[in-house]
Order: sequence, then C-alpha cells, then structure tokens
Amino acid sequence: MEPSHPPAFQGLPIPDPAAAIRMPEPPEDFRSGFVALIGRPNVGKSTLLNQLVGEKVAITSPVAQTTRNRLRAILTTPTAQLVLLDTPGIHKPHHLLGERLVQSARGAIGEVDVVLLLVDGSEPAGRGDGFIVELLRQRQVPVHVALNKNDLVDPDQAGALAQSYRDLADWPLHPVSALQGDGTAELVEALAADLPLGPHLYPADAVSDQPEELLMAELIREQVLSHTREEVPHSVAVSIDRVVDDGPRTAILATVLVERASQKGILIGKGGSMLRTIGQGARLQMEKVFSGPVYLELFIKVVPGWRRSAARLAELGYRGD
Repeated sequence: MEPSHPPAFQGLPIPDPAAAIRMPEPPEDFRSGFVALIGRPNVGKSTLLNQLVGEKVAITSPVAQTTRNRLRAILTTPTAQLVLLDTPGIHKPHHLLGERLVQSARGAIGEVDVVLLLVDGSEPAGRGDGFIVELLRQRQVPVHVALNKNDLVDPDQAGALAQSYRDLADWPLHPVSALQGDGTAELVEALAADLPLGPHLYPADAVSDQPEELLMAELIREQVLSHTREEVPHSVAVSIDRVVDDGPRTAILATVLVERASQKGILIGKGGSMLRTIGQGARLQMEKVFSGPVYLELFIKVVPGWRRSAARLAELGYRGD
C-alpha cells in the first residue's frame, strides 16, 4: 500500500462505536478525558509520556524542539482513562515551521479537560515559564504543574525552586522524575481526579492512536537527532513514501528532507556510513515497536527552505491545527 503523509492533529478524535461495544463496563465513578502536556522545549514531555504509558510512543532527544506533532497516548487505570497529548515546546519561532508548532501547542490548551504544565524543576522558573502561565490563565481549564528532573534537585534547594513556580501561579505542584518514574503514580491520580465522569474512550489495552506511518517517520528522525549536531537536526523532515507488508517482513521506503546540499553530505557520511547508521538504528527501533522484521530503505533529498514553505509544510502534515 502507499499511505499518504500522516495528517497533523485535527481536533479530538471521535471514538469508534464498534470499539465502544467491546469495552468493559467501567465503574460508576470512572473518569475519562484529555490531558495536554504543555511546556518549553526540552523539559521532558516526551520522556514523561513514554514513562506514563510504559511504552515508546514518542521520540526523545536532548535536542530542543524534538516534538513536532501533537501525539496522543492513552493511559488506562482501574478508575480512569487519560488521553495524553504530547505537544511541541512553546518557544519564540524563527520560521514558518516554528510558528506552526507553537500554534499547534497553543491550540491544544483549548481542546482538553486538564492541562499538565511540565517544567524543569531543577532550575528556577524563568521568563519562558511565565509566558506559558499567562497563556494558561486565559483558559478556563484545570492546570497541574509537574516539576520534572526532581532526581537532580538538591534537597536543600527543593523548597526555593518549588516556590519560584508557586509564585507564578497557585496551581498544584507535583515533583516528578520522567526518567526514573518517581512521583508519576501520584501525578496520574491527581490528573484523573480533575477529569469528568465518563466511559472508556479507547480499548483499555490501547497505548496510542497515532498512525503507524507517523511513528515510522518519527523513529527515523530520532536517529538523525541522535547522530547529528548543529543545524542538521532542525532542518530535517521525514516522509514515508511506501509501506509493503509482505507477511513476515515489513518493507519501508522513506525520504529524509534537508535544506542544503552540505546537510545531505553529512547525513550520507563517508562512503554512506552515516546513512547506514541512521537506517540501522531506526530499523531496530521499528522492529521493537512492530514486533517483526523490517526492511528500511532511506533516500536523502534537498528541498531548499522547506521550513518556510506553506505548501511543503502542508504536505508533511505541519498545519498548526
């Protein structure tokens, strides 16, 4: 089959009635709804998302602005179902792509039942955190603040650091470690308590509803982020051109877009070494996710200024809605 490029988030999904029939009857006090993870770039939103659902549903990287799509993960407990939206980091955009990403994150705030503001709790609150707080004040939605990287905080400084965020807004604070999982059980319980009463929105064993093609593209981009530096990571996009499931093996043809010929040279590497490294890493991740052998073929294509082209961004699914 030849899938089209995965669309950007188009608003809250409509549960499948057939799937609802297969869902067990929840208890009377069961709660369900949508929770948006909001924050500055590189504060650990994707790491926390993966930690909460117990599986890899979002790519992670030390590179800022790793997340580009509003990904949906699903966490079901005996008393609640949380549909978690991992949003792009809110930052000052420098091109049309950046504007679309920030627009996407800000749009999520008005579409959910609860907002989780994730901050770097190992540092005092900054201007970027204050800017996001002011955005959230304009919305009538419950907000919780997760003080991430609590494992890096000196106990003697914990009180002062927490107070710097308490001074911004009087919202519940939750010290957590997205990497180690500390405090996440208490965080989930607090978020669930603010969700409305309601049934399962997805089957209890679901962890994500994003298209497989989107996850494939993201796993390839994650390898680019892991193995390249400087301007290359932010200039890269991935499109899945063809997927063929021939039984025991899935064959995937993908194109990696860059903006300059020099970036193409970096991604190919001497004798194709870098491209092989990226492809092998992505293939191994895909085989873990899809539980089967994968054949992956990558091509590099130079598309000057693609991050500033509205038409090209639309083709890649970055519409900002």
